[in-house]
Amino acid sequence: MNNGIIAPGPVLAAVLLALVVVAAVVMWLGRIGQWHAAVTASARAIAQLGVVSLLIAAVLQSMWLTALFIVVMFGVAAATSARRVGELRDCAWTSAALGAGVVPVLAMLVGSRLIPVAPIALVPIAGILIGGAMTATSLTGRRALEVLKTRHGEYEAARALGFGQRDAVLLICRPSAGDALLPALDQTRTVGLVTLPGAFVGVLLGGATPLQAGATQVLVLIALLAVEAVAALVVVELVAAGRLKP
Repeated sequence: MNNGIIAPGPVLAAVLLALVVVAAVVMWLGRIGQWHAAVTASARAIAQLGVVSLLIAAVLQSMWLTALFIVVMFGVAAATSARRVGELRDCAWTSAALGAGVVPVLAMLVGSRLIPVAPIALVPIAGILIGGAMTATSLTGRRALEVLKTRHGEYEAARALGFGQRDAVLLICRPSAGDALLPALDQTRTVGLVTLPGAFVGVLLGGATPLQAGATQVLVLIALLAVEAVAALVVVELVAAGRLKP
């Protein structure tokens, strides 16, 4: 590691292997999941980041390639959320939730000139926002459908009391949206006290002052919170409308 930069090499490979083994063994001994999931997830991360690292230099030379790269990221996120929530055929609805959160917030950041219209800025910021929206969409959808299934009796009781379908579903599922936003809320509340997230560290390593790094991180965190809140709300409404089903 030189000036905060981690270089590929045998030491990095050995440490990564050791960490993967630790995760897999702990999951196996503790029976807290399938141990091989840690191995496959780690292998995918290494392979995907390796490919992206080779492609990103070319992508950052062209706005058209940058736009295409962001669209690909969005599509993968929508498909991932669709599989987590239900089936791949739900991709259109998870895309709606992602887009409702990401598009207006990203447009606001670019329109205000806080984020320059340059590939080197657009790719990481769009990736962060899309990733946050994907997490919120997946968590909200899974939790809402699970709650609707386990508390179906309460749903039927609400219908018997005269509630419409949408109101009865929202009565049961709305708290699940709040649960899905807890990670984003906790990260925002504790930033600087518990963690120094990637945007802060990255800007610092890029040569900015601590104040500039802090301003960038605050902007990213609050933008993420807005994106995830909108995505979660849209997912709950899609469940209430019967577009996303158990």
